[in-house]
Amino acid sequence: MARVYVSVGSNIDQNKYISRGVDALNQRYSPIICSPVYESVAVGFDGDNFYNLVVGFDTNESVDVVDANLNIIEDKNDRDRNGPKFSARTLDLDLLLYDQLILNSDSLTLPRPEIYENAFVLQPLADISDKLIDPISKKTFVQLWSEFDKNKQSLWQIEFDFAQVSAAD
Repeated sequence: MARVYVSVGSNIDQNKYISRGVDALNQRYSPIICSPVYESVAVGFDGDNFYNLVVGFDTNESVDVVDANLNIIEDKNDRDRNGPKFSARTLDLDLLLYDQLILNSDSLTLPRPEIYENAFVLQPLADISDKLIDPISKKTFVQLWSEFDKNKQSLWQIEFDFAQVSAAD
């Protein structure tokens, strides 16, 4: 069984799409663990603020099947893939880690490079990964977060009620 971590983000109708995304992940991979939800400014473009969190779960699915399922969940939540790489999103599900797998293919890089670059990925991952060791740096994600330049990106934890929006909305 593989331990998987997924970044969940949205800056379009954030309450609705974050709730739907987490609900879909929980339906497929229950039980899941969720970090707190953080709000941050958009990175790479001018846009509304993002809500982000990280979800962890165990699965017997292969890395390719998990990645394909994340895309299906995004598509079911109105994800538009025709815009620029850095643009507004209803739902963004990024596979961050699949056990200790190091992978660099045309379609997928693991661990996902954004872990080391963005506070809105590293902080929530550190919140739920406890003593998990990064396969590249050989440091814990808690260590990596403690070393991260917090002045680089603004990030703040928000109260989020996952039950506030039903999956049918």
